[in-house]
Amino acid sequence: MRKIWYFFMNKFIYSDATVAFVTAAAQTCLLIEQCAEHDREEWREQLLRLLPVLYLRTRLLEPAETVMEDEPQRFVTEEDYTFALVGIRNLLGQDDAYLDVFVDQGVYTDEIQTNYISEGLADIYQELKDMAAAFQTGDEAIMNDAVVLCREAFEASWGRKLLSVLRALHEISDASYQ
Repeated sequence: MRKIWYFFMNKFIYSDATVAFVTAAAQTCLLIEQCAEHDREEWREQLLRLLPVLYLRTRLLEPAETVMEDEPQRFVTEEDYTFALVGIRNLLGQDDAYLDVFVDQGVYTDEIQTNYISEGLADIYQELKDMAAAFQTGDEAIMNDAVVLCREAFEASWGRKLLSVLRALHEISDASYQ
């Protein structure tokens, strides 16, 4: 029985879809971490190209289940999160804030709130970086669970944040062409 479980776990971890997802996640993390080294327009354009790929790669992951009893270790510290948040906020300046319609359990309301690209990307970064760091351990059970839990978090929260941030970045990009 253990050999069957091991076979399916390895099939998931080393599948083309999982490798493509982990690669897109790592590229996203790197772009966020190095935002201070980029021109604002160039960085925004790279994100506009990368975020749809990340979304698609996440959607293409095959369903899988966790194999460990405990959740994988979290690697992103508060300092890491703050570094990403402040770096993005400084790069975007006044373009960081955007208005969004509040959505609760799929129901739109008239409530409009101010959101921040930096906060959305920092939240996404935290999920992706934790998964990527767990993946780098080389422990296949940890790798499996990290990807599965990251996919579940995508469905629960960061997928919507990604789409919201992407829309806000598109609006900023569109405004710069006018």
